[in-house]
This record gives sequence, structure tokens and C-alpha cells, in this order.
Amino acid sequence: MFDIERFVEDCKEATATDPTHRNVAEIVALALRDPAALVSALGEPTEGALIPLYQSSDLTIINVVFQPSMMIPPHNHEMWAVIGVYSGREDNIFWRRIKDSADGLIEAAGAKALGTGDHAILGKDIIHSVANPIPKLTGAIHVYGGDFFEAERSEWDSENLNERPIDIDLVRARFNSQ
Repeated sequence: MFDIERFVEDCKEATATDPTHRNVAEIVALALRDPAALVSALGEPTEGALIPLYQSSDLTIINVVFQPSMMIPPHNHEMWAVIGVYSGREDNIFWRRIKDSADGLIEAAGAKALGTGDHAILGKDIIHSVANPIPKLTGAIHVYGGDFFEAERSEWDSENLNERPIDIDLVRARFNSQ
């Protein structure tokens, strides 16, 4: 059985002991051994959402639900992240800055598909875009080594790949408007 409060406390203790992603990744991997227990504890996803489970200056835990065929443009976090899919699929495209680009342009540099029970570790400097390529909701636990909602971050326009400051209200609206 998955206990949300215990999960949050374990992640808080892990980051207090080691501010890197290592211990949190183990906690997320352990939770993903029983994806049905996460669905039972968090509730069956019914709509797109960003549901904060915990937020502080050094740790944010979010239940993320992606709408069918939803796409999130390239963005950075400026902090490490551990992403664990408990239902559905999340496809990530990883990007890198183009050297000598004054406009902060980026180019694709790799990809990783995450299915139910999979997790990924994203370093502090990672830029990625996310897509839910399937015709059903995707649920994932996202754990960040900082304040996801307050950090100064960037996103890139999907069409021209120009960098701009992220607008967290727009991010929230994407999850609610699909």
C-alpha cells in the first residue's frame, strides 16, 4: 500500500541527508514497484492536473496528470528531477543549447519513453519537452530538488525554439485546458 504522507516524509529525509537526486530516485523506484497502489492512493486520474503533494524551497512533489496527446514545450527546471510514471506513458525529448547561439536556441539531443512503472532522473541542466502520445490520461509522480513553482526557469517556443522566461500560470493552464 502506498502512503502519500510516508512518501513525502521519506523524500524530505532523503534530501536532508543528501541534497542530490540519488536517495529520492530509490524512493520513487520503490513506489513504482506497485503502480496500482499509487493509483489507489492518489486516485484514478480523471483530468489533466498539476497537484502539489509537497512544496518547499528545497523539495517539490507533484502528482502530474497529462491529458491524452498533450505536449509540453521544451523547458528546464534549474534543479534535479525524478519522474516516475504510475499510469500511461510519458515521452521525453532532451534538448541542448546550440553553441554560439545568442538567442538561446536549442536542438534535439536524445529521447526517452517512460511507461507505467518506469522512472527517469533529470539533472539540474536538462532541457526537455514532454508528450503523452497515447489516447488516455498519463499519471506521474514528479519530485524536484527545489521549488518547482517559484524557480526562475525558461521554456522554448515550440515553433521557433526561442527561449523565454517560463510563466507558471500558463503551465498550470495547459494542464487544465486540454
